Amino acid sequence: MSKIRVAIVGVGNCASSLVQGIHHYGGGDPAGAVGLLHWDLGGFGPGDLDVVAAFDVDRRKVGRDVAEAIFEKPNCTAVFHADVPKLGVPVRMGCVLDGVSEHMDRAPRDRSFRLADALQADFAEVVRVLQESGTEVLVNYLPVGSEAATRFYASCALEAGCAFVNCIPVFIASDREWAQRFEERGLPIVGDDIKAQLGATITHRMLTELFARRGVTIDHTYQLNTGGNTDFLNMMNRDRLASKKESKTEAVQSMTQRRLAEEDIHVGPSDYVAWQNDNKVCFLRMEGRLFGGVPMNLELRLSVEDSPNSAGVAIDAIRCAKLAMQRSQGGVLHSASSAFMKHPPRQISDEEAHRDLEEFIRS
Repeated sequence: MSKIRVAIVGVGNCASSLVQGIHHYGGGDPAGAVGLLHWDLGGFGPGDLDVVAAFDVDRRKVGRDVAEAIFEKPNCTAVFHADVPKLGVPVRMGCVLDGVSEHMDRAPRDRSFRLADALQADFAEVVRVLQESGTEVLVNYLPVGSEAATRFYASCALEAGCAFVNCIPVFIASDREWAQRFEERGLPIVGDDIKAQLGATITHRMLTELFARRGVTIDHTYQLNTGGNTDFLNMMNRDRLASKKESKTEAVQSMTQRRLAEEDIHVGPSDYVAWQNDNKVCFLRMEGRLFGGVPMNLELRLSVEDSPNSAGVAIDAIRCAKLAMQRSQGGVLHSASSAFMKHPPRQISDEEAHRDLEEFIRS
């Protein structure tokens, strides 16, 4: 099979884990592959992704080879594959728009973005790079709250003829007008807001579904998350959190027997703890009633390395987008979106989404 030509917007921790993972599994043995949802997906292995273009706005990354940029500050995720070879792909200056929150320049130098002096890329330049590099799938890893910037790059994908995998909670796939634009161009889109392999929201969803199956009524629940990566620092600007909170909350609400009142459910990022780096800690509590109305409660603490936790899911989403392109299937990939994203156009149980995904892959 040919390689899948991928471009990345935002060379942060998630991009670092993705690129490391491509090379970590590149020459591996499927029998010894740990942590993958699928080794073979439609004939493509995890090492069959080829990063051919990348965009960022940080002066420590712009102009560097992607293989070097993924280890530059403020990135702080785990290094599980340090031997990423030079790719011959420089990180290009992107378009800032609302991609950087105004409070970021007050953070310590190694923790925050430092804007490059290079001239910002305009629409025509980004489209040119995507076309000349032969990009097939554009992956969006911009910071939470990058509404205008995400729409800018989604428009670039449409113009350049690329599939779009939207890993952040800006609603593109789940917006009817945007979904229709991708369908009309015959281009696949997977979105919005990537689920972790085993993270806070997927765990909360599964427990909520378990409560419903066992006839336990949920009265109150919260999910509180702390972390020390740039994503958590960015989200200290609460004005950027509206879509993130909606995405995470709806992912849990969709699994309840009856929708909880707004004051009875809190799901969302909570605080930035610098020394945690890319480690994310989730505190989850669920209060409910058993037989006879007898009360019960469940408390859980989950600690994960945030960015590798979503990288394997992203590899599968990219491969699904490529499969759809081979099959001339445009528009929202509902099976992949429901399986891999927190805010897909169609919210279904994870069990049903898994069945639909496997059927899509086989077909």
